[in-house]
Amino acid sequence: MKNKLILFAVAGIAVVAAVIGLVGTDVVHHKLYPEDGEKDPLATTTKPIATICGPTDYKEACVNSLNSLANNQSATPKDFYLAAIQSTLQEVKTALERSATIGKSVTEKSQKLAVDECKDLLKFAVDELQASLSTVGDSDLHTMSDRKDELMNWLSAVVSYQATCLDACEVNPDLKESMSNDLMNATQLTSNALAIVSTMSDIFKSFNVPEAKNVTSRRLLNTNNGYPQWLSAGDRKLLAANNAQIRPDAVVAKDGSGQFKTIAAALAAYPKNKGGRYTIYVKAGIYDEYITVTKDQVNVFMYGDGPRRTIVTGKKCNTMGVPTMQTASFAAVGTGFIAKSMGFQNTAGPQGHQAVALRSQSDMSVFYNVRVDGYQDTLYTQAHRQFYRNCVISGTVDFIFGDGTVVIQNSLIIVRQPMSNQQNTITAQGKTVRFETTGIVIQNCRIVPEVKLFATRFQTPTFLGRPWKEFSTTVIMESLLGDFIQPAGWMPWQGTFALDTLFYREFNNRGPGANTAQRVKWRGYKVMTNRNEAIPFTAGPFLQGNQWIPGSGSPFFLGLAR
Repeated sequence: MKNKLILFAVAGIAVVAAVIGLVGTDVVHHKLYPEDGEKDPLATTTKPIATICGPTDYKEACVNSLNSLANNQSATPKDFYLAAIQSTLQEVKTALERSATIGKSVTEKSQKLAVDECKDLLKFAVDELQASLSTVGDSDLHTMSDRKDELMNWLSAVVSYQATCLDACEVNPDLKESMSNDLMNATQLTSNALAIVSTMSDIFKSFNVPEAKNVTSRRLLNTNNGYPQWLSAGDRKLLAANNAQIRPDAVVAKDGSGQFKTIAAALAAYPKNKGGRYTIYVKAGIYDEYITVTKDQVNVFMYGDGPRRTIVTGKKCNTMGVPTMQTASFAAVGTGFIAKSMGFQNTAGPQGHQAVALRSQSDMSVFYNVRVDGYQDTLYTQAHRQFYRNCVISGTVDFIFGDGTVVIQNSLIIVRQPMSNQQNTITAQGKTVRFETTGIVIQNCRIVPEVKLFATRFQTPTFLGRPWKEFSTTVIMESLLGDFIQPAGWMPWQGTFALDTLFYREFNNRGPGANTAQRVKWRGYKVMTNRNEAIPFTAGPFLQGNQWIPGSGSPFFLGLAR
């Protein structure tokens, strides 16, 4: 697993994260473009395949994956999309089978844990690709582009899972190399699938297919009281209600006054084939248990008596030999998870290094009035679309990190006192493929030091973020930045890694730390001065939030705050 300890002596001394085998210095897996004297794979294939593969980074792999359609004169764009996703799915399945073989050959506990994590992640990847395949299969040429956002969301998650697998394998160089080699074809084809879907409009034009009219989005927005149509009337009433009005399906209370004494027991009672929301009320108390809302537990709504009264806690950390992903005190996986008025914490302390309090890979998840406390790696926004509103998030090193598509809105971000040899970095976004739609957006928040840090805030450098992966994407906008933010704003990971390819933006921030006069001069960094530049990173377009956030019951704004 990556080491994200930051030392004063050598800033960013952490191991340079390999980028799913697509970037790295240890193993070279591919060539993006033909070298002198080599044949261009697009020059020797059919025009339709050359058109489809034109925007991809791995053109030879793309051509090979579509060759079955080379002589099919009646093939439509849909046929090519199905072939691209199907070939990607097959390669991920192959990598999953090989990971099982690798697992039998390793003996050390840390390596076994890494391989087990890879197997779980690749199973998630298979599920996402099967969903993508079904979506394209069920579409026609006039509705496929209407589902582009959903496809990009799923394929971006596949990239995240592959990357997390390789990160876990960093415990051993040989294991990392073996897994990188086994995932090489899958990672290349996933990147290609993202490229092909992202340029769908241009590809359709080249095939003379009329633009879709975005029927689904229009239908979703044609609702009562701002709720999407796919939420039932009962759901809308439930999610808009205050706590006193909610009738939960399960009540958890440590004192025995509820149906269950543990959150795990309430989740275990999740009814199969549940329709609508499964609502869990967790009464005040400190719940020292490790919780996972599993993939099959969809549409769980969990609420407590307040973020300082209902708390899920744990202390697993990297120094115990636990992989970062598995240190989470609370993990949300099932789609549509909503948490309200609860706290999540990891008490390992700064000496525990990577120690996650909350991990989310739940698509269309909402966290409202929650508190997430830890030190290094507090909030792991692993994958998919996530919305945070009126939250408190605290930590030290890379404490908001991951490769999800995330908007944190109207929240308090508290930077804590790190170890004596550490510097603080608020974000470490992990985008590894340039076509992904992922990123971290912090909007209309306050970034402040905790009381303990305040006195030494100028001696403990604090940065807005650093690039964990090659295409790291982070936007800080309309937020109050305290005076302890370093004038440079952002910190390198190691050397010049990702400084040209990252996407870091600031817009309309305020406070003494918002002065951008001395900000970094990296090619990938920019201060946005035009509202039109910032709007794509608001919750509406960035998360497709107009289709699902109104139904969460959480306050929100989909555009700019001011």
